[in-house]
Amino acid sequence: MAYEGYLKEFLEISQITVGDTVKVTKPGIEHKGMLLEKPDYSNKNTIILKLNSGYNIGIDIKDAKIEKISSGQKPKIELDPVDKQISEEKDNLSILSTGGTVASVIDYKTGAVHPAFTADDLLRATPELVDYANINAKAIFNILSENMTPQYWKETAEAVYNEINEGADGIIIAHGTDTMHYTASALSFMIDTPVPIILTGAQRSSDRPSSDAFTNLMASVVAAKSDIAEVSICMHATEDDSYCDLHRGTRARKMHTSRRDTFTSINMNPLAKIENNQITINDKEVQYTKRNENKLSINTNLADKVALIKMYPGIDAEIIDIYTDKGYDGIVIEGTGLGHCSDEVIDKISRATNENIPVVMTSQCLFGRTNMNVYSSGRRLLQENVIPVGDMIPETAYTKLLWAAGQTDDTEEIRKIMQSNLKGEINTTSSQNYFIKN
Repeated sequence: MAYEGYLKEFLEISQITVGDTVKVTKPGIEHKGMLLEKPDYSNKNTIILKLNSGYNIGIDIKDAKIEKISSGQKPKIELDPVDKQISEEKDNLSILSTGGTVASVIDYKTGAVHPAFTADDLLRATPELVDYANINAKAIFNILSENMTPQYWKETAEAVYNEINEGADGIIIAHGTDTMHYTASALSFMIDTPVPIILTGAQRSSDRPSSDAFTNLMASVVAAKSDIAEVSICMHATEDDSYCDLHRGTRARKMHTSRRDTFTSINMNPLAKIENNQITINDKEVQYTKRNENKLSINTNLADKVALIKMYPGIDAEIIDIYTDKGYDGIVIEGTGLGHCSDEVIDKISRATNENIPVVMTSQCLFGRTNMNVYSSGRRLLQENVIPVGDMIPETAYTKLLWAAGQTDDTEEIRKIMQSNLKGEINTTSSQNYFIKN
């Protein structure tokens, strides 16, 4: 990002450009270094310097004196060509980026960054990939995962469909971890796939010694070459680099803000373990879709507006009225315990269901299943036509209701869809064995 406004005018008047060496003096402080490009997240009154120590610093120019010491050239990176080692004997894998770069090239001497996402960038950062597959990489869009929307899910599904239709033997989607499980669930319902679709990311950036990016990516390549033709998430299974887990896309959840093993399978074991470039199925009894078992198809019809509401003591029941008044296509309730909410909320839910807005009940407990026949509040919710969805996790219920309400306006048809196991998202029975283990 270029310098703008007052800073741009000041630098132009002072005949200072990116690459020049400058001295910045403030009361009690003096720094010398090379002027770098300005990151788009920095303060508008800040300049960025590369110091002789190798560190980059930002300096607010308020009360500062800037003096040009010598002229220089704008830092740039000369990239060497990459031998992709294309072979007909290797699988063709497509790697799609939804946010930023998987493999930025950083010159620590100058501070220059090459941000383009191409197969060449990826192979420069991870040359081991060419030993396992022919790699085709491209960026779909560049957003932070917290800015993901259902429209982006549609675009991702269409990009995946096109890659498979053009001959990809497996898909890897690079995605921010914060909302990765939402995207994996949404894609699960929108695409019937004959090949593996793997979402992966990193909890630690690739310039840190503790980065998990390399291990996650290599394990994802193994998963994309496997026989498990589902939408899955592949991430660290432990805090070290020993192995990765492959989680079903409709069963995975991010459970820690920073741990590398943040993703956990809810109400089932991970589908597989990937260690030393080998994949092992964890539970022989778990049914999974095998490669080429499905024909490729896509259905990106999603409802416009579905709400996900968490129950808590003291909640204002009128929040249900707000979504009802706005004509929402559905509401998912993240209820307490077995699937409960207060009497006041039930009254508002009654109005919503009477106006043909489907209301789905999940549990904020995550592990276990809803059972609304045990207590009076649950039985009353059933009388109000609330739809219980067993052991489906709230995020999956949200993405599935978006998809279900996009298929039909008939609330009974939506009920049938929501209570049917389409992508391994719901079980008829639950096990006490599935829980967070130390």
